[in-house]
Amino acid sequence: MPGLKKLRVPYTLTARAYDSIKQYILEGRLDEEDRLTEESLAGQLGISKSPIREALNRLESEGLIRIEARRGAYLRRFTLEETQDLYDVREALEVHAVRTAHLTPALLADLDTSIRRSRSLLTINDKARYIEEDVRFHALLAQATRNGELCRILKNIQNQIWLSKRKTYDLSSSLALGFHQAIADALRTNDREKAQQAMREHIANVRERLIAFLSNEQEDERSAATV
Repeated sequence: MPGLKKLRVPYTLTARAYDSIKQYILEGRLDEEDRLTEESLAGQLGISKSPIREALNRLESEGLIRIEARRGAYLRRFTLEETQDLYDVREALEVHAVRTAHLTPALLADLDTSIRRSRSLLTINDKARYIEEDVRFHALLAQATRNGELCRILKNIQNQIWLSKRKTYDLSSSLALGFHQAIADALRTNDREKAQQAMREHIANVRERLIAFLSNEQEDERSAATV
């Protein structure tokens, strides 16, 4: 009988490295030009390179970074086509979520609380916490489907979208609350069709603004390269 493979890295150490690096990325403290190396990360976290390597591989599999041989890791940069694809999948999942969510007084209260928090954070221009609350609103709806696989996939998509969305906070943040309120109001009366339409319009609005921004950004880069 063949023996079990030797465990190379303590899982908890790899998981802690993964959580720390991912949080660093999602806090917006890393630019696309910044390089992550196993050596520098190991030094900063005070651990060996092996769990760092495992953590970076996991982040790459989630689509948050790209690893270049002998160079290090960088934030992944999405093309316009990839961004469009992500939003297409997100729309399908989120519309399904509002159609199948199990409506309870607790869920409706949580949605209202999220909207109030978002409004307060928007007022004081706390971008990081506002984005977190925006993600939380959508996560509440996903969790209400009681579909763990949907929640996992949507969370991964949200993380990837965030890499681009963080640049366009000022383009869509003020409009998102209106859509969130429309979705919550429709669900409160169990009007699933209206809730689905509000979600479609919400995702489409963000997608169009983001695509337009990224298109202009790429055009500016091409123009600068020819000067």
